[in-house]
Amino acid sequence: MWNERLVNVLINIRFVQSKCDYSMFIKNNDGVFIVLLVYVDDIILTGNNEKEINNVKTLLKSEFLIKDLGLLKFFLGIEVIRTHEGIVLSQRKYCMDLLNEFGLSGCKPVSCPIEPNYSVSNLCKKEASNFVDIGKYQKLVGKLIYLSHTRPDIAYTVHYLSQYMHKPTAAHSQIAFKLLRYLKNAPGAGLMFKQSEKFELSAYADSDWAKCVDSRKSVTGFGIFLGNSLISWKSKKQSVVSRSSAEAEYRSMCAALCEIMWLINVLQELQVKVDLPVVLKCDSTAALSIAANPVFHDKTKHFEIDLFFLREKIASGLVKTVGVSSGDQLADMFTKGLLPADHNKMCKSLGLSNPFSIKTEGGVKDIDDFQF
Repeated sequence: MWNERLVNVLINIRFVQSKCDYSMFIKNNDGVFIVLLVYVDDIILTGNNEKEINNVKTLLKSEFLIKDLGLLKFFLGIEVIRTHEGIVLSQRKYCMDLLNEFGLSGCKPVSCPIEPNYSVSNLCKKEASNFVDIGKYQKLVGKLIYLSHTRPDIAYTVHYLSQYMHKPTAAHSQIAFKLLRYLKNAPGAGLMFKQSEKFELSAYADSDWAKCVDSRKSVTGFGIFLGNSLISWKSKKQSVVSRSSAEAEYRSMCAALCEIMWLINVLQELQVKVDLPVVLKCDSTAALSIAANPVFHDKTKHFEIDLFFLREKIASGLVKTVGVSSGDQLADMFTKGLLPADHNKMCKSLGLSNPFSIKTEGGVKDIDDFQF
């Protein structure tokens, strides 16, 4: 009922509800452009006309009991930090509270969230009867899922842990607590959004073929950038078994394309011009050939019909597939565990920043490591 009344009030003052995201409302009249985002009873308001923004605030105050908190600094556990380079979205307080809750605020940090090519399959079989507290495990993973909204570096590990929500073992709990130790290394890290000369969409898509040792299903991973800023990413196990690595890569490209199409629609509603075609980068030459060649029958005749919409969008000029070397494939972060050096390199490429770090003679440390 609250949401219904709020929507009616906003529509009456000439806001239009977004078709792509029902929590976003846009007002675009006579050069005045205002965007309002709502989550239950928490609202963010921005625009290009301060007078009109104040008018909207005044009207909302007349209809509802609200409090104006001023310039955006904190929203739903996400801290908005303005630096000389740009804006950082961080969940430092949320992360510190999580470490305190599970007794790891003073733990020794580790350099990566999960070991490369790590599998607990054999370990879990040995510990089939050694299950952990399901409620505690689910609570921890649920909080880690929310933390991953600003931490793409933990997306793959959280995806992995989420698959065992109903029957976790001590091995899964061990990985989860190692992830907490990784977070202790830089609890204030978050996504950096900064200005760039190029303001266009680009995407990286990758997969890890037959990653799941039990079902032999592959993992899809993609990251989408607007300019130099990461705005969308995913790490998810594919719904079907792929017969080849090329098919798994092709499916990940299709998943990225779906997200690209949604983002294009959102940006168009926000009056942002999107240059087409959008560049979709992949490191599989076989998958790129399948996407480009409509008569590649032998390797594609078993594909579902809906996968061929990638070729259709390429032909229409919506996207353009481009090859990229495996060393420059940024989506690797979302499909597998990496070595510490590679992991740190990927974090920098994805735009992760720690505004709470300070420089010392021995390097850079997080401010939480110091006692005052």
